[in-house]
Amino acid sequence: MGELKEEGEREPTEPHNLIELLDTVEAIETPSGKLRFDDVLEATGRRSFGPLLLLAGMVTLAPVISGIPGVPSLMGFFTFLVCGQLLIGRRTFWLPAWLRNRELSSDKVHKGLGWMHKPSRMIDRLVRHRISFMTGTRGMQLTALACFVLAMAMPPMELVPLTVNIAGVALTLFGLAIMARDGLLSILGFIVTGTSLFTIFYNLL
Repeated sequence: MGELKEEGEREPTEPHNLIELLDTVEAIETPSGKLRFDDVLEATGRRSFGPLLLLAGMVTLAPVISGIPGVPSLMGFFTFLVCGQLLIGRRTFWLPAWLRNRELSSDKVHKGLGWMHKPSRMIDRLVRHRISFMTGTRGMQLTALACFVLAMAMPPMELVPLTVNIAGVALTLFGLAIMARDGLLSILGFIVTGTSLFTIFYNLL
């Protein structure tokens, strides 16, 4: 369930950790100075839940990018679609053209992701296969459900400083957990998700 591909197919550029994802995005050529979301999806892989979730998490986590008005809501909608389709059992993910064609400044994207290289190397060294039931079929379903709820809460998070970045941490943990089959990261993701939801509702109610 974690690898949503047709039998015999594999996307050779699919990243398997944080550094690989950063390098993949930064290697995308953007002659126009604009980075299309569809280009990022093409480079990172369209059919695997882990990389897509990690991508949404890292974009939401980076302050330079998440500070752009509308980006957190965009990533929330993207996460909502991906998780919803995973929960109903789709093997490939469908995204609307307007979302795939959305553009961001490549300079802002590179600046936003650039600061993540050093902590990403440290995190990648700590990640390993453990507590495997958390990333099995049931664990994936629970993860998708948690991210589904988190995605619905992301638009109002734009009104409360830092909460969207906490949501980005949760998505990043979940995405990396699935890619590395690291159940401990998945558990931490659920804890951060609970913290994020409590914070947003506490501040808005």
